[in-house]
Amino acid sequence: MTANDYPKKCGYVAIVGRPNVGKSTLLNHILGSKLSITSRKPQTTRHNLLGIKTTEDAQIIFIDTPGMHLNQKKALNRYMNQEAEGAIKDVDLIILVLDRDIWNETDERVANEAFKTKIPVIITINKFDKISADNDIAPHIKNLAANFPTSKIIPISALLGHQLDLLESEIKNNIPCREYYFPNDQITDKSERFLVAELIREKIVRQLGAELPYETTVEIEKFKYEKNICHINALILVEREGQKKITIGDKGERLKMIGRESRLDMEKLLENKVMLTLWVKVKRGWSDDKNALKSLGYKSEY
Repeated sequence: MTANDYPKKCGYVAIVGRPNVGKSTLLNHILGSKLSITSRKPQTTRHNLLGIKTTEDAQIIFIDTPGMHLNQKKALNRYMNQEAEGAIKDVDLIILVLDRDIWNETDERVANEAFKTKIPVIITINKFDKISADNDIAPHIKNLAANFPTSKIIPISALLGHQLDLLESEIKNNIPCREYYFPNDQITDKSERFLVAELIREKIVRQLGAELPYETTVEIEKFKYEKNICHINALILVEREGQKKITIGDKGERLKMIGRESRLDMEKLLENKVMLTLWVKVKRGWSDDKNALKSLGYKSEY
C-alpha cells in the first residue's frame, strides 16, 4: 500500500514566530484544551511541545516552539532558539504566525529560517480582531503575498477562534496521507510532571510580570498519587536573593497565590485532587550555565 492509498492524513506541523505573537494561544484553541502555558510576557514558552489533534480523517501533530529572537546573550536564550530552529527541519508543514500588520527584524529572521527549509509554509496574521477600522491591512497582505508567493495567507484570531476552521482545512490539504503516529486519545508527548511544572511557571510569569526577569524555572521534586490525592512538591529556582523575596511576597502571600492558582489548574489537568507544596531557592547563574540547564531538563534534541 502506498502513502496515497491511506484514507486518512497525518503530519507534523511546526508553529513558529517571534515571541508573544500568540503561538501557544493558537495551539490551545485548536486543541480545545489548555496545553501550552501563555502570558503577555514574551518568551514564556521555552520548550518544544507536541499537541496532537485527532479527528476521523486526520491526525495533526502540532509543535509549539519558543519564540525565535535576536538576543542570544545567555545559554537559555540560545537553547530556545535552537529548539525552534531544530523543530522546523523535519516537519511536513510550517505555520508562520505574525502579529497584525507588524513586521520587524525578528519577523524577517523567523521567516528566513522557515522558508530556507523548502517546506510548505502557511502565513497567519494573528490578532486580526485587534486591527482598528482605520488601519488598512491590505497593503501588508499584498507585500507578504509578493515576498512569499507560494504561501497561503490567512488572517486569524487565535484567542477568539476566528478562521481557525479555515486554517485547519488548509493544514489538512498540506499534510500527507499516512497512518496515524499516536493513539486517538493522546494529546501530547509530555509527562504530567512536565505539564504541572509549566503551569507553576505560567502563574509566576503572570503574577510577577515585569517585577521578575526570566531567571526563574521550576523543578518537580515529588509527584506521587496517594489515596486519590496527587502530592506534588515543586522547587522554584531564581538567581538572586532579591528575586526570592519578590516571589515569596509579603508574609508569603504571593507564593500562596501562585500555589493556589497552580493547584486549581493542575486539578483540571489531572482530573484529581492535588496537594501542592512550593519552595523558592536561589541557584545563581543557572540560566547561563549549560550544565545547569541540562540538569533542569533543558536538553535539546537538535
